[in-house]
Amino acid sequence: MDVTDLRIALFSGNYNYVRDGANQALNRLVGYLLRQGAHVRVYSPTVEEPAFEPMGDLVSIPSIAIPGRAEYRAPLMIPPSIKRDIKRFGPNIFHVASPEMLGHRAVTLAHKWNKPVVASVHTRFETYLRYYGLAFMEPLALAMLRRFYRRCDAIFAPSDSMAQLLRDQRMNYHVGIWSRGIDQEIFNPNRRDMAWRRELGIADDEVAIGFVGRLVMEKGLDVFSDAIDALRTRGVKHRVLIVGEGPARPWFADRLPSGIFAGFQAGPDLGRAVASMDMLFNPSVTETFGNVTLEAMATGLPVVAARATGSESLVTDGITGRLVRPGAIKDFADALQYYCENDTVRAAAGKAGQQVSDRYGWDAVNQALVEGYLRVIRQREAGSSPPRPSPVP
Repeated sequence: MDVTDLRIALFSGNYNYVRDGANQALNRLVGYLLRQGAHVRVYSPTVEEPAFEPMGDLVSIPSIAIPGRAEYRAPLMIPPSIKRDIKRFGPNIFHVASPEMLGHRAVTLAHKWNKPVVASVHTRFETYLRYYGLAFMEPLALAMLRRFYRRCDAIFAPSDSMAQLLRDQRMNYHVGIWSRGIDQEIFNPNRRDMAWRRELGIADDEVAIGFVGRLVMEKGLDVFSDAIDALRTRGVKHRVLIVGEGPARPWFADRLPSGIFAGFQAGPDLGRAVASMDMLFNPSVTETFGNVTLEAMATGLPVVAARATGSESLVTDGITGRLVRPGAIKDFADALQYYCENDTVRAAAGKAGQQVSDRYGWDAVNQALVEGYLRVIRQREAGSSPPRPSPVP
């Protein structure tokens, strides 16, 4: 068996209706698979005006808007008509991209039809509860995730640090790596645009501390704004440049009244925005990889990040940036001040980060997942038993 024999049914809670790193990675994967001669059919909730055009054949799954987060859709079920569509397609492997209703139903269907199923891990869902006053429910969330992932033949993490965490959490006994790549045509130091900075009101001699991502509380917006407050109190000269949109923008804008909000940026415009910063500040602990961290490194920026999954696999503390204990406001402020006040050190860290980013190419990382698909199928064909749910604490 080779890649042209693959028939992959991919299930995603958000394939293209809201733009984020996870669904863009899935779309890149599907594009790569199709170019290699594989067959792919994608099942996901859809909307009339998606964030971007989907790669490959996309079949709409019934869904409803999530209360309080209406931009996201909650899949309801896999109706009989969709099951018939999947049957006609004839997949030899199922790939589930999120542990919600659609993912659970897809895993159950794979078991019923005796098909191997793998899951890719894109975010640390259990950590989201901390940002909504529900941290006490995190052990329950971990138990639910454990039950879901143990029903899969294998799971794939985007970084070594996340893979180790999944092993420590006993999510599955077969944890592989499906990393993330970088488009160096878009993300490189040559995209830096001083004229664009000036239009935003950033002087050439001002150090711009950047944030890139959806403006939602689980991205660590409270930690970001508290650390910026500490810099202001210390009298450290800087500007804050925010790239992204989201439901928490009004709250974030109130907390950072002097911040520059450049809005949503994509493609070359995003590359220009990132390269026009002087450092990236990423305090989030929810990422499993940290696409924005890698993109910043590719443009030659030092990164100040939380010591968490994803960032730990990309940032070398003291070389390409600083890794700080999550939530340690003073330590974040110290690191930001250090780079604000040391141009030479900032440039050296950025150059080191750019060299690290050269290792990440999309075709190579997607081929690693292809090999994972083939390995799982071969193991099942050789007689390995399908996974079954097991009691978990």
